[in-house]
Amino acid sequence: MDIQVGIIMGSKSDLPIMSEAALVLEELGVGYELTVVSAHRTPDRMVDYAKSAKERGLKVIIAGAGGAAHLPGMVASLTTLPVIGVPVKSSNSIDGWDSILSILQMPSGIPVATVALNGGRNAGILAASMIGAFSEEISKNLLAFKESLKEKVEKSAEEIETKGWKHA
Repeated sequence: MDIQVGIIMGSKSDLPIMSEAALVLEELGVGYELTVVSAHRTPDRMVDYAKSAKERGLKVIIAGAGGAAHLPGMVASLTTLPVIGVPVKSSNSIDGWDSILSILQMPSGIPVATVALNGGRNAGILAASMIGAFSEEISKNLLAFKESLKEKVEKSAEEIETKGWKHA
């Protein structure tokens, strides 16, 4: 399986959130790599990662960061690939708002697609959707995934409607 998505995070403490992106990409049959790249502590590593991503075959980058959360925007400034930002509520966070706003409020010309706070899973789904626009196999996997979501909701609705909400 070709590696098409790069998943990067500012520190290892972001792994519980960012691993959700990896898990859903595996479920959808999308190859990925996952590593730590800090915008503040390893800026040269960040520059190298972002500038080499396209030539290494990546099609989308998912970047998660907490606190000041500069990683997604800085990476987006260094590549033409789409970047999906995952704001992470970290231990030094202002209830996650610092991360959300740091990623969401990018200057004109440097867009970052932004998912919800701790939204690693949705970032993985969005990356797969971007790749699925050009891959019939990934598109079919996404369709089956969405059908399974529909079936889960319909099963829950039936259970509540037949057993009542107190016994469901």
